[in-house]
Amino acid sequence: MTATALTCGSSPASVDLDECISRLYKKELLAESVIEAICAKTKELLMRESNVIHVQAPITVVGDIHGQFYDLIEIFRIGGRCPDTNYLFLGDYVDRGMFSVETISLLVCLKLRYPSRVHLIRGNHESRGVTQSYGFYTECSRKYGNANVWHYFTDMFDFLTLSVVINDQIFCVHGGYTFGAQVVKKFLAVNNMSHILRAHQLCQEGYQVLYDDQLSTVWSAPNYCYRCGNMASVLEVSDTGERFFNVFAAAPENDLHKDLYLGGDKSADGNALPDYFL
Repeated sequence: MTATALTCGSSPASVDLDECISRLYKKELLAESVIEAICAKTKELLMRESNVIHVQAPITVVGDIHGQFYDLIEIFRIGGRCPDTNYLFLGDYVDRGMFSVETISLLVCLKLRYPSRVHLIRGNHESRGVTQSYGFYTECSRKYGNANVWHYFTDMFDFLTLSVVINDQIFCVHGGYTFGAQVVKKFLAVNNMSHILRAHQLCQEGYQVLYDDQLSTVWSAPNYCYRCGNMASVLEVSDTGERFFNVFAAAPENDLHKDLYLGGDKSADGNALPDYFL
């Protein structure tokens, strides 16, 4: 077995991660048994990680993706593919978009293949309850004919990291600590940090900076839900700690499937989208 392969439970068969990644870059679905194997191995890996991980820059930080697979590929185009670029993803990989299965499959395979260069934080959509309401459950059932893949992924979600600290200075989390400028200032002072970086919130310009540059929001799903018309960004943190928002628009490949989501405000499960986007 090569370093890029993993055993599939008690089976003598193995899964070639490089082959899986190559297929996923082409938006090909992996077999159910392969998903089971990579989720099991990812759980083993995540159990060895802390809920708060300390990493060093340079690193590129990615906000919400929400199943917008082509826009994830666009991020790799502008930011570089793994392992050439270190990545921190701030959660909300699934729901809303049309390709949540392909999106989370690729990210999990990249995490397994390059564990020290890819970090995945848990968002509020990485849970059983939310994914049953906002599309991921239905997408898994539709694409695989049953809910097994949904169970494999949501069981793995329980082990995802909750926060990452970059250069001992930038506290990264999905939603944030709590509200208000004074709360942010106090949190940073008590923990001897300089910045809080979070995702979770749609930004029309792709990002937002608040409270005298102490808090930033990075949003990485352009034209969110294929209808919001917003820009997106990733945050590139240099080895010296300098921050640069790289702003981008929706990938042109999204137009290949526009007939599937135009003509009605529908989520991946076919239900009407609510006015407020979680």
